[in-house]
Amino acid sequence: MNCRRPIRSEAELEMIQGYRMAFIHPTADVSPQAEIGEGTRVWHGAQIRERARLGKGCIVGKNVYIDFEVVIGDHVKIQNNSSLYHGLTVEDGVFIGPHVVITNDRIPRAINPDGSLKGAADWVVGRTLIRRGASIGAGAIIVTGVTIGEWALCGAGAVVTRDVPAHAIVVGNPARVIGYISAGGVRCATQEEAIERTAQEQ
Repeated sequence: MNCRRPIRSEAELEMIQGYRMAFIHPTADVSPQAEIGEGTRVWHGAQIRERARLGKGCIVGKNVYIDFEVVIGDHVKIQNNSSLYHGLTVEDGVFIGPHVVITNDRIPRAINPDGSLKGAADWVVGRTLIRRGASIGAGAIIVTGVTIGEWALCGAGAVVTRDVPAHAIVVGNPARVIGYISAGGVRCATQEEAIERTAQEQ
């Protein structure tokens, strides 16, 4: 008996193509100069500015702001009301919780010493890197110029002012290391143990 599936209907093909294509909610404001990867979903009220690049299979939640030239990898989840500013690079598989702010200016001022309004030439954009698989908890603030290592976990409300090692768990203000964690979420005594455990999990 031949159990081969029949040729798909036009409606089925449209559904499959729609799944593979990016979905952008009608209320989202996405620049025509932004690049949105296959299967990425952009929800209500999100704004994605010019030359931002998002990879495949991402989720961009309600009211998220993604500044110009921000680079985001594949399968990244960005929860509601988060703000990601120019100078940021996010690698694959990163989780960014709700109300996270990732800044780009270590000495923010509205005006110059002479009282004139600051412009683009009056400050240096900070660079922030979030490595593969890292997680940023709800309400965390990431001060510009830091690198958050692979599979690191920044706790809810943390204020991250310095680099976070791979697999580290950081909490508090300023954030400090309180332990280590594997990719699968198992608490570990050392970074070495977390790396070894992750290798087994993968």
